[in-house]
Amino acid sequence: MAYILSAGVSIPKYHIRQEEAEQLVKEIFPRTDREMGRLLPAFKNSDIKERQFVVPVDWFRDNHEFFERNAIYEQEAVPHAVTAINNCLKNEQLLSDVVHPGEIDCIIFASSTGIATPSVDARCMNELPFRSDTVRLPIWGMGCVAGASGLSRAFEWLKANPDKSALVICLEFCSLAFQKDDHRKSNFIGTVLFGDGAASVLLAGEQSPLRTRMRKTSIPKIVSASSRLKKQALDVMGWDVKEKGFHVIFAKSIPQLVETFWKKHFQDFLQILNIQADSLSYFIAHPGGMKVLQAYEKLLPDAGVKLKYSRKILHQHGNMSSPTVLYVLKSVMEEEELAGETSILTALGPGFSSELLALEWVSG
Repeated sequence: MAYILSAGVSIPKYHIRQEEAEQLVKEIFPRTDREMGRLLPAFKNSDIKERQFVVPVDWFRDNHEFFERNAIYEQEAVPHAVTAINNCLKNEQLLSDVVHPGEIDCIIFASSTGIATPSVDARCMNELPFRSDTVRLPIWGMGCVAGASGLSRAFEWLKANPDKSALVICLEFCSLAFQKDDHRKSNFIGTVLFGDGAASVLLAGEQSPLRTRMRKTSIPKIVSASSRLKKQALDVMGWDVKEKGFHVIFAKSIPQLVETFWKKHFQDFLQILNIQADSLSYFIAHPGGMKVLQAYEKLLPDAGVKLKYSRKILHQHGNMSSPTVLYVLKSVMEEEELAGETSILTALGPGFSSELLALEWVSG
């Protein structure tokens, strides 16, 4: 088993309200009045209040080569990852005492919005006093699903190493994939939804001494995880890599896939667990966008309550890709006491892929 002890985030400094983003898009995406009239309502319908970026608004007005975008990624990734790690290991709401980086046995780092070799986790080990024998597992290319997948991989590693601890770090700068001259609808929708952010989650195995650091009366324990890939669906979500960098692939079929592909995965998972959907407490879902949340709502009893933290994070930060579900998890852990209850954590991503984790909230 794996116990989730703490979570932390790093929020970029440039805050852009959705009204500002809408006005910017009107300026830099010249389209006919008819086209704009059809597309602009997406900003108001998104239920996003603001987003945060690692670059200022004026950056979006110019064209940028891939090397320039990636240089910003490398420059900003380590400070934000370090901040998220420190915020997690020193979270006074969730931990009774600080966890030292030297007490971490495994680092799982996920990102898909930039390229760095050595990977960002190795660079973080040079900034913070992690042990030199810390196991590293960098993950690239999983996009929005990587937050949930990172937790699943940590769960599996801790089952094999029950006296150890693991740190999952997800970091994405979606703003760096903004393409001024890409007039496809998927790129337009990306300008409506995506933001930047980083998050970190601390997990401990069944026999780890770090379990004594929990402050809350209840914490989530991962009891099961499941991955599923829909074959022949590579064109649903991802990047198209061109000279100027990443161009977003974002199919309009994603909400329908929630109601078909994900629904079957979810039902099969609940059957294995022998639990009913109406017995679940909060549903910790990656909020890909309002249409994705609405698709979940069709399938879940009391969805308005169970998805309230996913809606909250979408409203405050937009879709940050992989860290987003960890932001949702952090909010639930800090604001709720759910001893004896069960939650499901889930995310969807490129492939087309689905990840599900069952969380039992336990005391002590």
